[in-house]
Amino acid sequence: MTSDKHLKARIRARMAKTGERYAEARRHIVGISREHTDHGYALRGGIHPETANIANVLHHHGREISEAMVLGVGGGLGAGYILWEFAAHDSAVLTLGFRHRWNYLDWTDATLTRLGVPFRAERTGGTRKAQAALTNALDAGHPAIIVPDRQIVGYWHLPAHLDGYGGHQVVAYAHTGGGIRLDDRNLGPLTVDSARLDRARARVGSYRNCLWEIEGPGGTDLGAAVLAGLGDCLAGLGGSSTSFALPAWRKWARSTADARAAKGWPTVFAGGTGLVGALLSIWEGVEPVGATGGHLRDLYARFLDEAAVLLRAPDLTACGDRFREAAAAWHAVAEAALPADVPDYRQLRELSADLAAAVTLGDEGDGERSTSAAALWAARAELDRRPPVDPDFPALATAIETAYEIESVAVDQLRKAVRSLAT
Repeated sequence: MTSDKHLKARIRARMAKTGERYAEARRHIVGISREHTDHGYALRGGIHPETANIANVLHHHGREISEAMVLGVGGGLGAGYILWEFAAHDSAVLTLGFRHRWNYLDWTDATLTRLGVPFRAERTGGTRKAQAALTNALDAGHPAIIVPDRQIVGYWHLPAHLDGYGGHQVVAYAHTGGGIRLDDRNLGPLTVDSARLDRARARVGSYRNCLWEIEGPGGTDLGAAVLAGLGDCLAGLGGSSTSFALPAWRKWARSTADARAAKGWPTVFAGGTGLVGALLSIWEGVEPVGATGGHLRDLYARFLDEAAVLLRAPDLTACGDRFREAAAAWHAVAEAALPADVPDYRQLRELSADLAAAVTLGDEGDGERSTSAAALWAARAELDRRPPVDPDFPALATAIETAYEIESVAVDQLRKAVRSLAT
């Protein structure tokens, strides 16, 4: 027991330092652990909710495809930046988008279709119909992808004022007593009360009671799917939009240091109120340790490695190296936002990592989740009123601009490599 406790402490310390998810941090310390099977479903973890869900459910149906390949076939990477200000709570929350079509639900339909996966998508306003659809899928042995509100679903232990702010996709794979077992990249069984899950699924109007029932492994010409995904990434990330393409990063960099703009960070956070919450949003949004999977640039590099072999295109491997450089640049952004050499910021990172690790543990981590979340939100509330240090907005802007420049080079190199495949 003592040894296990010390191991978990080492893993969490690495998570807080590197921003890695639990499974990756554990792998660096003790190697790959055996997957846990619950009700015939393998809990394998993952990085990004939407891509891990598809890879894990297809594994359940006997089709082996990596999370990286799902990401690439689904269009790869995207870019997006929104700063939300909430006067009622004196807070600001940053939303960052890193996946192709990051704010559209149709990504799931399009990706499953491109992979040749048979599925049934359903959406209903009524709770009873939603319950019946999920029950029927699970009774048929078909794990289903759903979208619960993160605050209401409970296990992230978010404060009440975040009720209805949204959530990410998870897999429901089994009934158990009065609960439903979920796969949110956890490595141990995670149970949510059925009534609570019903409320969480119905809370947000834009994706109320959405469900994707994956009915089998399917199949497709993977090479063609990869080429289509590469094209989507170049058209999306490599486009001109300041909301969904690379220019979004330059726009963010400039606003971070612009003292004259109404939405410039020196103006928005002139009194310091809400600043620390926004900086923590950067760290949790960029690093994989957060709820949404982070920047995804290294995951996309793994896809390019696989695509290089599949398409016999070694130039794609070199492109992957460029995206690994972009991943390192994004890690530098997170470090600039919430530097570990500031004790209060180091504490926030550690508490955030503790919470993420406890989610990964499933039901076993419930007590730890509650304790870590309470401490995290108490510390955040205090620091949001009293930042521990003056912000270095120019340094943060420089880090974001550097990530933009490196990523621009990576996209240009990828565009050339893809063009060469067509000749």
